Amino acid sequence: MLKEFKEFAIKGNVMDLAIGVIIGAAFGKIVDSFVNDLVMPVVSLATGGIDFTNKFAVLKSGADGVDAFATLEAAKAAGAVTLNYGQFITIVINFLIVAFALFLVVKAVNRMRREEAAAPEAPAAPTKEEVLLTEIRDLLATRA
Repeated sequence: MLKEFKEFAIKGNVMDLAIGVIIGAAFGKIVDSFVNDLVMPVVSLATGGIDFTNKFAVLKSGADGVDAFATLEAAKAAGAVTLNYGQFITIVINFLIVAFALFLVVKAVNRMRREEAAAPEAPAAPTKEEVLLTEIRDLLATRA
């Protein structure tokens, strides 16, 4: 059983999948940073300074009965139940960026595959025997 597991784990597909997952996790961090540090500040500026990370609705007041909080962290610290629609908007933007990036990758791969399939293969050079036979045929045709 250990031998079978070793054969399974070393197969190319498993290794490719593992590498893909690791690169995907790193890419996810890059996209998070891109959205949180570059896109959302521009969106916030365009919408008049709205900070989407602190957009939430209080569904149930905190332990002290207060239901107005300046930040999401303050609401969570007070034990309030919140509907965090600002974070949802940020995550949707993250998803759209990742989906678009993957679309571009798949589109590029498909284009390369089409070019490979459409590229006509150059005919193989004739062998020495074929060249000699062609010369013999041509000589016989001129003598007849």
